[in-house]
Amino acid sequence: MWDSFWDFIWYTLVIFAFVAYLMLLFMILTDLFRDRELSGWWKAVWIVFLFIFPWLTALVYLIARGRGMSDRTIAAQQTAKADADAYIKSVAGKSPADQINDAKALLDSGTITQAEFDSLKAKALT
Repeated sequence: MWDSFWDFIWYTLVIFAFVAYLMLLFMILTDLFRDRELSGWWKAVWIVFLFIFPWLTALVYLIARGRGMSDRTIAAQQTAKADADAYIKSVAGKSPADQINDAKALLDSGTITQAEFDSLKAKALT
């Protein structure tokens, strides 16, 4: 399969470069579609050049749009974190203090008895 140690090194470098290019290509494509200020025509031009002159276009893209690329990535991560936090809060339910306050309001309105309030309070605290 490999004739020498140097063939192995060469294949390893080629595979590394190919994987690095694929990662860069996916990052650039993700950034292109994430950018709402760039028109569809400009996105198409960037994509065409990415396939015609891949390494050169990727380098030019990183130089020309690198700062905006990082800003859009940070904004997307902050949005994803805010969405995840909101989802966790909605699923987690109320805190024990909120549950006890709700039970106290029910007790004060006469909807539940003192025994039921004590039971709800014990459940909230466990």
